[in-house]
Amino acid sequence: MTLNRRAFVASSTVAAAAVGTAGWTIPAAAQAAPITIALAARSPTGLNPQQTALTGGDSWAIRQIFDTLVKPDDGTFAVRPEDFRPALAESWESSPDARTWTYRLRRGVTFHKGYGEMTSEDVVFTFSRHLDPGTVTNQKALYTNIARVEAPDSHTVRFLLKRPDPLFNGSVATTLAANILSKKAFEERGPQRFNMDPIGTGAYQVESVSPTEGVLLTAFADHWAGRAAHPTVRVAFIADTTARTLAFASGQIDMIEGVRAPGWIPTMRQRDARTIFDATAPGSFNSLHLNLTRPPLDNLKVRQAIRLAINNAQIAAAFTGMSEPMVGIIAPQFAGSVKADDLPAELRYAPDPARAKRLLAEAGFPNGVTIPCFTSQREDYAAIMLIIQEQLRAIGVNLDMKIIDHATMHAENRKDRNALTLYSSSYPPVPTQPFLQQLLASAEVKADSTGGENYSHYGVAIPGVDALLERAQDEPDFGKRTALIQDIERQVLRDLPLLGIVTLSYVIARNPRVDIGYPVKSGYAYWPLNRAKKA
Repeated sequence: MTLNRRAFVASSTVAAAAVGTAGWTIPAAAQAAPITIALAARSPTGLNPQQTALTGGDSWAIRQIFDTLVKPDDGTFAVRPEDFRPALAESWESSPDARTWTYRLRRGVTFHKGYGEMTSEDVVFTFSRHLDPGTVTNQKALYTNIARVEAPDSHTVRFLLKRPDPLFNGSVATTLAANILSKKAFEERGPQRFNMDPIGTGAYQVESVSPTEGVLLTAFADHWAGRAAHPTVRVAFIADTTARTLAFASGQIDMIEGVRAPGWIPTMRQRDARTIFDATAPGSFNSLHLNLTRPPLDNLKVRQAIRLAINNAQIAAAFTGMSEPMVGIIAPQFAGSVKADDLPAELRYAPDPARAKRLLAEAGFPNGVTIPCFTSQREDYAAIMLIIQEQLRAIGVNLDMKIIDHATMHAENRKDRNALTLYSSSYPPVPTQPFLQQLLASAEVKADSTGGENYSHYGVAIPGVDALLERAQDEPDFGKRTALIQDIERQVLRDLPLLGIVTLSYVIARNPRVDIGYPVKSGYAYWPLNRAKKA
């Protein structure tokens, strides 16, 4: 597929432009209608938080149906241990070595549809499924540090960990798949029925599920935090960008998943300046793996030249209102990240095309070099890689780049067929997670697709940071652990197997008639709607 940056930017805004410049059309009885959010997916996949292969639309529904033991403030991430708030657990404590976490459950919490009070038995059941090697569950790798979970009494739960985790509430307790299931309902209904008609303790319960109408949720009158502000919520599934945008412009839909492409927000604002944009920061981490097994990327000077040629700030500026440049691998908003001003001069990598050309010549490529690669046709991937392609061309590095179907890209990447792999993923503010997933030697990608997401082969092709990660994981003090993570960041900046490019916010466009009850600052790509009201 041949696509230049100008053509891409034009095509990415056509859907927004297609809706014209008319003002909002407010349907009759809009206030009584469900608050409706439309996501970029074709149909519901499942509403069980432990089901694998969930879509963003599924996650939005799950967030309304279930609760976790603790939670951050609405619209934020809890970045430090003291930032978490009570939810199903009214209090908790950690042992000095951060290997034992004890939660005291709130009394009187009830499950939907008459399934009774939530107790420690339900919490143990929920996490035991993750710990059972014979049971396939969503996000299973996140729970491998749990040695066992036990219930000393009906309203106390204790987690015993293999290694210290001072941020257990962030790394485990508030993850999507840690939402608490009803043991009784799961066993009565079975996995298949529970997947589409689940029982949780959340502010909304499932009313109906349809491939065409999406998921209709009704307020749960007995929710422990009080009844939701609006009686119904509908999670709709509209994969086509133009159709989704038109439904929003006509007033049929209150909120839609945004398009993470250059020009989208400004174009939508031109259509109607009253549109509200809720955006998480940091959103997704967008990083570029340099395959150390593919010449010339096995040459450090070539990797340094590429780093000096890429202008992160320019890429971030293209995504107006959505993006920030990255220095290392961790988003600048999170603990453990490094700032350019705090780094030695040789690790700052301010854009310097002239120096990049000199390094290429020293590496044996005075006339430049061609590197074959591929990326996804999805708007965010394609836009970032097309800008990088232009920036590298200026120093004599020609990316012979193919833009292919998104699912095909993932499949080919997992077979280790790419030299330059753009990787996009959202993470909680748990400093070890990006490194464990993308740079640990044991996560090395393999040609038979059985490997992990270390597409650079760091720690295998050249020495990596496994020993430093071991030290960080064994450190129970959050501050000391954060300092060790910063050491890892500096080591990765020396070796350059992986380049932090930009963060890219997850964006929801919202009709001003809906007030969700709080500002969205950060967090996962889904948030609670129990405080939302229609004006």
